[in-house]
Amino acid sequence: GESVPAELVTVSGSGLDPHITLAAAKFQAPRVAKARGISEAELEKIIASQVEYPGGVMRNEPIVNVLMLNLALDRKR
Repeated sequence: GESVPAELVTVSGSGLDPHITLAAAKFQAPRVAKARGISEAELEKIIASQVEYPGGVMRNEPIVNVLMLNLALDRKR
């Protein structure tokens, strides 16, 4: 019932930019938590630790570097 963040269906899958919006990361959290065998709450904490504000907290939408997030998740093993 939740709206899919537009970037998840419109952005190129080339992998040139490793960032996604925080909204896109949170949208995928249930699926990723299940695949990783961790709770959604634990994943939310890890996502929060990887948030970046490229133009400062008042200027841009928060983003998450997917590579760094995956590395953080790998360290949880």
